[in-house]
Amino acid sequence: MTDTDTTNLNQQLANQSAEAIVAWALSRPGRPLITTNFGPYSAVLLHMCTQARPDLPVLWVDSGYNTRQTYLYAESLIEMLDLDIHVYNPLQSAARRDALMGIPDVDDPRHETFTEQVKLEPFRRAFADLKPDLWLTALRREQTEFRQGLETVTQDQPGGVLKVSPLLDWRETDMKAYLLAHGLPNENRYFDPTKVLGNRECGLHNRFTA
Repeated sequence: MTDTDTTNLNQQLANQSAEAIVAWALSRPGRPLITTNFGPYSAVLLHMCTQARPDLPVLWVDSGYNTRQTYLYAESLIEMLDLDIHVYNPLQSAARRDALMGIPDVDDPRHETFTEQVKLEPFRRAFADLKPDLWLTALRREQTEFRQGLETVTQDQPGGVLKVSPLLDWRETDMKAYLLAHGLPNENRYFDPTKVLGNRECGLHNRFTA
């Protein structure tokens, strides 16, 4: 797919609802998947996508540093939505890494190595195993400065995975309304050690090339 193709797709999808974008993405032949971190509002896109395709593969890279509440939330959504969950973990345990480097501060040069170990390497391994050609994400413009410049459909490299973000223009109020309308739970006690700050990228969407 060329830049022109993604431009045309974004023009076609510009005024479509999130549900319509999901339906379009999942109607395409191929190997789609959705990724999740089971952070705040994760239930929205998981519910929307699995309503359209119950057997959609769900990828969760579990860094080993999630809070107890996040793990409980993940289990509740896996059961509630009957998710086809694929869990990938870092090659090194959190306990071993804690002994060797701990969680480096974001300004520490070791933080890049930490991010590679707990997030980027497991993602590359998962994509190599699952071989998706379409990746559904819950990115929203209001989350970070980097995401404000994104398009609904992107492709990191020619012939690479098509990344689709149906909720890109949704606000937090939209997310809350969807949860309420569908009786879905939420969990806000989430912590990402690769990101730390809420308005900072974790490295996945600005450095991971699919």
